[in-house]
Amino acid sequence: MTAVTGEAPLQGSGVLGRPMDSREDPQLLRGEATYVGDVNLPGTAHMAILGSPVAHAKILSIETKAAEQMPGVLKVATAADFTDVMPLPCIWIPGGVESHFPPHPYGLPGARPVLTGDAVRHVGDPIAVVVAETPRQATAALAAIAVEYEPLPVVTRADTALAEGAPQLHEAVPGNLNAYWTCGDKDRAEAALAEAEVKVELDLVNQRTINSPIEPRGAVGDYNAATDEYTLYASTQGPHNHRFLLAALVLGIPFNKLRVIAPTVGGSFGTKGYLYPDMALVLVLSKALGRPVKWVDTRTGLMNSTVQGRDHRQHVVLAGTRDGRMTGLWATSYANLGAYPSTIGPGVATALMGRSISGMYEIPAAFCEVYAAFTNTVPLGAQRGSGRAEAAFLMERLVDRFAAEIGMDPAAVRRKNLVPNEKFPYDNGLGWTYDSGDYQVNFDKALELSGYADMPARKAEARTRGKRLGVGIATYVAICGVGPSTRMSQEGMLGGTWESANIRVNPTGEVTVTVGSASTGQSHHTVFAQVAADELEIDPAQVQVYEGDTLRAPYGQGTYGSRSYSMAAPAVALTARKIKAKLVKAGAVFLGIPEEKAVYAAGKVYEEGNEENAKTFADLAMAMWYGWGLPHEIEPALDETTHFDPPDFNYPFGTHVAVVEVDELTGETEVVAYTAVDDAGHIGNPKIVLGQIEGSITHGLGQALMEAAVYDEQGRLLSSDLTKYALPRATDVPFFTLGKTTTPSPHNPLGAKGAGEIATVPPAAAVVNAVVDALSDLGVQHIDMPLTPEKVWRRLRGEAQ
Repeated sequence: MTAVTGEAPLQGSGVLGRPMDSREDPQLLRGEATYVGDVNLPGTAHMAILGSPVAHAKILSIETKAAEQMPGVLKVATAADFTDVMPLPCIWIPGGVESHFPPHPYGLPGARPVLTGDAVRHVGDPIAVVVAETPRQATAALAAIAVEYEPLPVVTRADTALAEGAPQLHEAVPGNLNAYWTCGDKDRAEAALAEAEVKVELDLVNQRTINSPIEPRGAVGDYNAATDEYTLYASTQGPHNHRFLLAALVLGIPFNKLRVIAPTVGGSFGTKGYLYPDMALVLVLSKALGRPVKWVDTRTGLMNSTVQGRDHRQHVVLAGTRDGRMTGLWATSYANLGAYPSTIGPGVATALMGRSISGMYEIPAAFCEVYAAFTNTVPLGAQRGSGRAEAAFLMERLVDRFAAEIGMDPAAVRRKNLVPNEKFPYDNGLGWTYDSGDYQVNFDKALELSGYADMPARKAEARTRGKRLGVGIATYVAICGVGPSTRMSQEGMLGGTWESANIRVNPTGEVTVTVGSASTGQSHHTVFAQVAADELEIDPAQVQVYEGDTLRAPYGQGTYGSRSYSMAAPAVALTARKIKAKLVKAGAVFLGIPEEKAVYAAGKVYEEGNEENAKTFADLAMAMWYGWGLPHEIEPALDETTHFDPPDFNYPFGTHVAVVEVDELTGETEVVAYTAVDDAGHIGNPKIVLGQIEGSITHGLGQALMEAAVYDEQGRLLSSDLTKYALPRATDVPFFTLGKTTTPSPHNPLGAKGAGEIATVPPAAAVVNAVVDALSDLGVQHIDMPLTPEKVWRRLRGEAQ
């Protein structure tokens, strides 16, 4: 392994990097895992939430008397019952620019009230809650609540929301504009476009999509009157972060009076990293009723209330020379934040997208401007690959248009513009400094594995079967590894983004690792055990991992942005090094030798040149627990903690190639082959990462071919359940050809880069490029996603988009 900044490379036992089976899988497959829905505390009451049936209206009155008299009903509450609860805050604002938010009492950017009492701003906006003895009784009582509305005009598109005379959502946000945010060099980009030999333009719609984790959200609140303490069980990606935000900025209670527990979380893809009204509601209502209160969402409820993803409308321009050199890039994007700013939504829509638009290419002059606006739709948040996927789509579509314009092979254009190795670390001119990479090797490997050179013959063969074969390439760079904390503050993040880990060696030799991160299905218990075992050179079976409970785990931001292995795992590794250093120091004492003669290897300390004079790991664990004979400068026990805040982000990258066949009679698109070569630095468990890569690609194929959150003119979500919102199935997905390259990151001691969501970034671009390639002889230059059979069929017959 290449040495990294400030740290020695790992020289472990070879456990790390081995494709071990996931420890978590058996209980998940047998149905033995405990989700929020399985948490049943004694005396639990059940909460149901009344969401608005209209997208925009004033609330004139709410009548709850009939609901209060329904069987089993314990309490009906409206906004008037929660005047002491502050609005949920937004903690990632567009950095460095003026922005406008609903107010928060502490002067922070506000997001939304836990219940709205003045006006509703999207279908599903929570108005009232019922708590009853059973879920069925609570749900039945919702129908008895009478709400009188005064309808208001509705707007569902970001660009339309900013037009003069558009419906106004928030008094504190003039013209619905949250922020106008830019990055890059505007003057140079304008000059590059003006002086270009060739200039191509596209209008793109990166459609709104809905995350569909296997488990909808849920929350259980439990207040203990004897201790004045609250416990929240929630399907959350960040229990520590949510503990701080809820205690300090929503409920106004001492931090140490709230415990947050994340049981098994059935997937997230970004949706469960946010504060939602239900979290505060179950806690306050538990105190009011003197018993636990539980709420579990439905699938339709999730689709009308849980953050949605993507949703940019863009005008993009690429400038270049006739021989294929790209010289300038301009992107104007209208980002739809929804009705309220979600916890981190504005940062996702601005920095993560805008600073990423140039991808793997060396473009001398690039500029991006984003208009972030509020509309009468569900709030926007992260979705797997958020921001980076939207950036890759615009860049890779432009490259194909540019190649077509100059009559050059798309692969040749890309190869000509890749950032060369000698320029790393590379400043992309938009705010990111790429840490390391060998883009040329990665790109060539993907083309070779895909059989790119054979595509002309394959196209001709497909036409004999009534099929049009197309090939599409997409490259990407995906910023990952959030922190560093100081840099994130400059990007508008209100809070630290470091991670921590504690390792405790028990007197009988077992090792307990606790981390601040929280898994949503990434096999943390397996991989973090591998990290500790590799450093300590012991069997991973000796290592137990704990997370997801703020009472016993050290603080950490949580799991998002492909950060766990490059943030929490380095904290584990560095802590294990502290343990090992202490073992060497104490081992020398117990062996009666100078410290410089003590050697640690294979889980034991021995005298250099005399391996018979040794103490095993278990021997040392017990000896340190007793503490007998230790000099005063060596503390008894083996218990260490590390807080890891990296010097910069890490930047995984890759090249994907999609091959599609379009049926000339039906317009149906089949992805017949898909090749992906990704570079995530050093990988801890290839088997687990392989599954993440396959799932990520499938996620991206869904957006390209079938997924779309569709709102009508009244702001009603038409795709409100899985009978109307299509998701990819096994028959929609080909077998993948997967490869990898490895360029370690210098920004953490494992040389790791993000992996969990990176392969979601390029598939939409690769598939759309492939379909346009298949139809290019018909003059088709672009088709908006999703590429449904009807849409493609119409283009086959010459109809305009």
